[in-house]
Amino acid sequence: MFSTALYIVVVGLVLLLGLLLGYFARQILANQQLRRTQNEAKRLLEEASVANEDMLRRAREEANKVRAAAEADSRERRFELQRLERRFAQKEEKLEHKLEALERRERGLGNREREIEAVKAQIEEIRAKQLQRLELISGISSDEAKQELLRSIEEEIREEASRRVREWESRIKGEIDDKAREILATTIQRCATDVVSETTVSVVPLPSDEMKGRLIGREGRNIRALEQATGVDLIIDDTPEAVTISSFDPIRREITRVALNNLILDGRIHPARIEEVVEKAKNEVETAVRNEGERAMREVGVVGLHPELIRLIGKLKFRSSYGQNVLTHSLEVAHFGGMLAAEIGADVALAKKAGLLHDIGKAVGHEVEGPHASIGADLVKQWDKSTEVAQAVAEHHGEATTTSALGFIVATADAISGSRLGARRESLEQYLKRIEALESVANSFPGVEKAFAIQAGREVRILVRPEQVDDLGAMRLARDIVKKIEDTLAYPGQIKVTVMRETRAVDYAK
Repeated sequence: MFSTALYIVVVGLVLLLGLLLGYFARQILANQQLRRTQNEAKRLLEEASVANEDMLRRAREEANKVRAAAEADSRERRFELQRLERRFAQKEEKLEHKLEALERRERGLGNREREIEAVKAQIEEIRAKQLQRLELISGISSDEAKQELLRSIEEEIREEASRRVREWESRIKGEIDDKAREILATTIQRCATDVVSETTVSVVPLPSDEMKGRLIGREGRNIRALEQATGVDLIIDDTPEAVTISSFDPIRREITRVALNNLILDGRIHPARIEEVVEKAKNEVETAVRNEGERAMREVGVVGLHPELIRLIGKLKFRSSYGQNVLTHSLEVAHFGGMLAAEIGADVALAKKAGLLHDIGKAVGHEVEGPHASIGADLVKQWDKSTEVAQAVAEHHGEATTTSALGFIVATADAISGSRLGARRESLEQYLKRIEALESVANSFPGVEKAFAIQAGREVRILVRPEQVDDLGAMRLARDIVKKIEDTLAYPGQIKVTVMRETRAVDYAK
C-alpha cells in the first residue's frame, strides 16, 4: 500500500519534472528562433537599405539623363525656330519686293491701257471717216453693204449645200436602192402564193327550184327562222337553182352556208330543225377556224401560240381586205418577213411570228374600237407576252413611230404583199378619189404649175414655175409633198414624187 503510493508520487514527480523540462526547452527554442528571425530581419533591412540607395542613385542618374536630353531637344527646337524665323523674314522681304514690282507693273499697264484707248478712239474716228467716204463713193450705207454681203454669202452657201446634198443623195440613194432592190427581188422571187378574192355574198347551189319554196316555208317562217338564227339576209330571187347569202360578217355567211347545205342534204326543213342545224354549223365553223389557225402556224413554222391567238388567226380565213384574203395575206407577210430577216441578219422566228400576227386585230372586227394595228398589239401583249412582236404589230401601219428593226421588216413585208400585182383590187370610184387626192396635195404648194398622178397612182409628177422655185427649192418641195402625202393619205405600197423645173431662154435673130 505504501509502496504503491510512493510509486504514484514518484511518477507524478517525474511527470512534473518532464513538463518543466519541456517548457524550458520550448522557451530556449523559441528564443533561438526569435534571435534568428531578428537577425534575418536586420539582414533584410540592411539589404533593403542598400537596394534603396542603389535605386535612388540609378533614378538620379536616369533623371539627369532625361534632363540632359530635354535640354538638348529644347536647344535644337530653339535653333529650328530661329532658322524658320529667318526664312519667314527672308520670304516676307521677297514678297514685299514682288508686291512693289507688281504695283509698278500695274501702274505701267494702266498707262498702256490709257494709251491703247486713245489709239482705239483715233482708229474709230478714222474708221468712221473712211466709212463716210466709202458710203459717199459707193452710194449705199454700211448696213446695206452688210446685207448685200450676207445675201451673197448665203447664196453661195445655198448653192454649195444644194450641190453637196445632190451629190450625197445621188450616191447614197443609188447604193440604198441597189441593195433594197436586191433584197426585195430575192424575197419576192422566193415566195409565190395564190391570190384569193372575197366578196360580201355567198351563193349556195340548190338541187332544184322546188327547194326554194321549202326554204321559204309556209308564210316565210322557215326563212325568217334561218335569218334570225344566223343574222344574215337570204336572197331568194329568180336565179335558177341558187340562194344568195348576204352579210358583211364572213363568219355568219360561212355558218349559214354550212347550215343550208346540211338542211338541203337532210331534207327536213322547219324552224326547230333549223335552230338545231345552225347550232351544229356554228360548232363545225369553230372547229374549222381552229384547224385553219393551226395549219397557218405549221405552214410558217411558228410554235407556242396561245389557243386564243390560234382561233383569231383562223378567223382571218373568212375576212378580206381590198378583196385580198387576210389569212393568205398574213401568211405572205410571215414568209416575206422571214426572208427579209434572213437577208439582213435579224431574228427569222420573231419576224415570221410578227408577220403572221400583224393583222390579228382585224379578226375582232367591230367588237373593239380603234385601228386594227393597235388592237392587234394589245391582243399580242395579252396572249403572247412578246413585247417585240407587239411593238412590230403596232408599228406596221405607221400609226405608231417605227423604231424597231422588226417593225420595219413587218411594214416592208406588208407593203410587198399588198402592193404586188393582182393582190388587191379597188373600185373605180376609190381609184379616182385617190388620184384626185394625190394631185390636190401636190397642187396645194406654192410654185406648183401642174401635177399629174400616173402609173395608177404610184407616181406623181409636178411641174413648177422656174421663176418661183430654184433647184434647191425643188428638192425641198419634193420632200414637203412626200411628207404631206404620208401624213394625209392612205395608200398601198409607195408613191414616187418627181418635181421637174424647166427654164427656157428665147431670142430672135434679125
